[in-house]
Amino acid sequence: MKILITGASSYVGARIFFDLKQKFNVVGTYNNSKLSNSFIKLDITNEQEVNQVISKNQPDIIIHVAANANARLCEANPKKAIVINEKATQYIVDAANKIGAKVIYMSTSRVINPQDIYAKTKFNSEQIVKQTKKGWIILRPSYILGFSPNTTNDRPFNRLLKNLDEGKPAIYDTSWKFQVTYIGHISEIIETVINRNINCEILPIIAIELKSRYDTAKDILTPFNIPVTAIDNHDISIVTQDNLNKLFKLKLPVYSYKQIIKKIIDDIKHRDIYKLV
Repeated sequence: MKILITGASSYVGARIFFDLKQKFNVVGTYNNSKLSNSFIKLDITNEQEVNQVISKNQPDIIIHVAANANARLCEANPKKAIVINEKATQYIVDAANKIGAKVIYMSTSRVINPQDIYAKTKFNSEQIVKQTKKGWIILRPSYILGFSPNTTNDRPFNRLLKNLDEGKPAIYDTSWKFQVTYIGHISEIIETVINRNINCEILPIIAIELKSRYDTAKDILTPFNIPVTAIDNHDISIVTQDNLNKLFKLKLPVYSYKQIIKKIIDDIKHRDIYKLV
């Protein structure tokens, strides 16, 4: 079984690569930051390059993580967002169909109620992924937390990690609520889907409980003696909720919020293992 991961240098992609390479033959691609010496350069917006890399490597499964996940940047430049998130996904699917590969797509729970350019491009990309002839899986995480070999991308967990490493008190908002996704849960779902050959499913990767940035920061940082202060920013961002019915029905791994926090704290304590070469 050969797997190719686009965006393997990203926060999410790097963790997926680290977890899956323990059990599969995994090829990672990058565009700007080469997190591992083994990674292959790939500009997903270049159709010819996509075809060349996928044709040369002949993966059985393509895990498509690479995207513009910054909602503000997508709003500022919608045309570029469409190219990166939609057209590039079409290139990936077309190339997958040429070699008979399955596609596992990293989407977002925000497609349930797509209000901004980012969510709309991810929703449209889901429809493109469903064109994959060999089969597809769409993953819908929410607010992703947990340790990754990429500790530099400006992601919520890496900001928490910075608070921890600098030993500085943290201030986090209480107003916006979300369902938490544990980054390691994504890898577990992917591994199970591969081993059981689950096909053509949209899978929420979330805990059912609603939490705030303050809740997660307090629960992760307090055990390391970092004080966390609450502030109400009156954030009126839409609360997008999903349920776990599909995971229960397919007997896939499920995590509660309490279990996620325990996993994350354990990740931090053993962070030295998360290295790519």
